[in-house]
Amino acid sequence: MNFVLPIMVRRKKGKPVNGWLVLDKSAGITSTRSVSNVRKILKAQKAGHAGTLDPIATGILPIALGEATKTVPYLVNREKSYVFTATFGEARDTDDSEGKVVEKSTNRPESRLIKLQLNEFIGDILQVPPIYSALWVDGERSYRRARNGTGRAPKVRKVYVKSFSLLSRPDKDTAVFEVTCGKGTYIRSLVRDLGVKLGTVAYVSELRRTHCGPFNEKNAISLDKLAISVVCAPPQEYLLSVSAALDD
Repeated sequence: MNFVLPIMVRRKKGKPVNGWLVLDKSAGITSTRSVSNVRKILKAQKAGHAGTLDPIATGILPIALGEATKTVPYLVNREKSYVFTATFGEARDTDDSEGKVVEKSTNRPESRLIKLQLNEFIGDILQVPPIYSALWVDGERSYRRARNGTGRAPKVRKVYVKSFSLLSRPDKDTAVFEVTCGKGTYIRSLVRDLGVKLGTVAYVSELRRTHCGPFNEKNAISLDKLAISVVCAPPQEYLLSVSAALDD
């Protein structure tokens, strides 16, 4: 007698949740951890994100769930907008407030001079990404090499900046800007290079993404609100359609 062994099929953990959730990411948490938290709250089988935000950054982090993960490539190439604060007088090794001070300057640029220099950063420009970035360099993440003391600056690359404007000057040490840009543009590099153009040094002290493709702050929900709200309503109440990333 022939015996047929049963085929063991491993079930996927979680529920088949499909759609886009626009997370309003808080500061101090990575994009990867944010996705993991959303997946746990919704008990979703599969999740991913489009467009990494630095840990210090807040704002729009589109999270794809289930079938929506197939549309992530369409969103990654879309324009994004940021509002951020540049602090003049110090350069940091990470180009943001989390890094060590590596250079200082007593020069504080006037608003008039700042506005004149912004035109140099609009259109197709060449940019060197921060050494503390997630880019691959010699088969390893750039930030890991930097932490190990073996890091070197990533290769220069062409990026696109649609608009770059000065919003306000809270004081002589800081300036608030708004930028709309294309894929792969590093705000930290923009601020670092702007500082050099102005004869000083600068770093990003605050950063918020306000827009990513068709998604904006009107669509967004924080992790805390999501955790509370999901108790009272099914996950579909907070999801946009799978095709939402293709809108506009």
